[in-house]
This record gives sequence, structure tokens and C-alpha cells, in this order.
Amino acid sequence: MTWRASVLTIFPEMFPGPLGHSLLGKALESGIWALEAVDIRDFATDRHRSVDDVPFGGGAGMVMRAEVIDRAVEAVHATDDPRPLCYMSPKGVRLDQALARELAAGPGVVLLCGRYEGVDERVLEKHRFREVSLGDFVMTGGEIAAMALLDATVRLLPGVVGTAASLEEESFARGLLEYPHYTRPQTWQGRSVPEVLLSGHHGRIRAWRQAVALDLTRRRRPDLLDPEARTDRGRQETL
Repeated sequence: MTWRASVLTIFPEMFPGPLGHSLLGKALESGIWALEAVDIRDFATDRHRSVDDVPFGGGAGMVMRAEVIDRAVEAVHATDDPRPLCYMSPKGVRLDQALARELAAGPGVVLLCGRYEGVDERVLEKHRFREVSLGDFVMTGGEIAAMALLDATVRLLPGVVGTAASLEEESFARGLLEYPHYTRPQTWQGRSVPEVLLSGHHGRIRAWRQAVALDLTRRRRPDLLDPEARTDRGRQETL
């Protein structure tokens, strides 16, 4: 069954963008996954196709209107559609490999891309959107964040990556950062490949890679080795 992604945005021309190239582009062409970019402005009712208005309570910026977003959501997400609804927002749970795996295991996803100061909270509550963030920073809109989520998720679908085993040893797959990689030439600008990788001894190579991955993780991302720290990063919510 084809994994389906619908993206609600005021800039549908941004898609598929980079998602239409390389492995993801080939998978899109072959039907492993499908992408639908929906223009939110098509669901506005005035001649200017307005999707935003001034915020109640005052303040700078504009807010995307609940009734316009509502019509867009209902046009692409029927009541029996099992796909989760995600809103790309800096207030959301952090996108991580576990979430990408959860989404890849399902039938697809509906992504809402906000602009301006964001979306009227009431429509997020009505449709039970899950808010998802790339990190502790703010972007001009949710489109690039949506592309990042789709890239991280679609590559996990069966048949997208040619060598499925490569997914098992990459960063975060086993709770560790990935070990470093080397290729020819054996010596480059005075820097040599670690001798163990030239030994042909698969057991020693596996042990070296495990040790280096563990050391890298301890130094760069110690939180990955601490279950309590991982919980604190917001993985309590479920799809």
C-alpha cells in the first residue's frame, strides 16, 4: 500500500522540492509514497483569498484563521482517514528517529504548515493536531520543517533505501551516534585510515565501531545514554 502524505500550505509550489530528487524522488515516481500539496488559499471565501487576520488581544503579526484551516483539513482528511495530523510548530515535541519510525510504520501523514504568528488554537484543538518541532528555533514557515519530517520518514519505508542494513547502524538507530566512515585513498594529506579497518577481522572491526560510537555519544550527546533525559525531551505523547 502506498504511504500517503498531504501537506497543507499557502506555498504548494514549494513541493516536492528536494523531496523529488535522489532516493525519495525515485520512490515517489515508483509509487512507494505519494505527495499531495494542498493550497490553503483555495479554502478562503473572499476575493482576496485571505487566510489570516489580526490577533485578539493585540500584538504584532497575523494569525491564520480557524475556519479556513478547518475547511482545508476536512477536504483532505475524512473521518475514517487513519493518518495522523501534525502541525509543524516550535512548541511541538522534538522530531527524532523514534517519531520518524512511528510515522513510517503507519499509512501516511497530514502536515499543516503555519505562517505569520501561527494558527488559531481552536482548529488545532478540534482536529487534535500533534505539534512537531525541528528544534529550539523559529523559521518563517512550516514548509522546510515539513520537508525535513518527510525526508526522515520516507527514507525508512521499505524499498526506498537500497541497502536496508545501512539503516540499522546509522545515528540514533541503536541509541548511539554513528561511527566515522573512511574510503580510498588509504592515506590522504598525511591522515591515515585506522588500522583496524584494514585488518579484515570483522569481529575487531565491529568492536572498534561500537566503542567509537559509544565514545562519540558520551562526548557529544550524553542525553542519548540517559533514559530520563530522553523522556524529558517530550516523547511522552503518542500518535
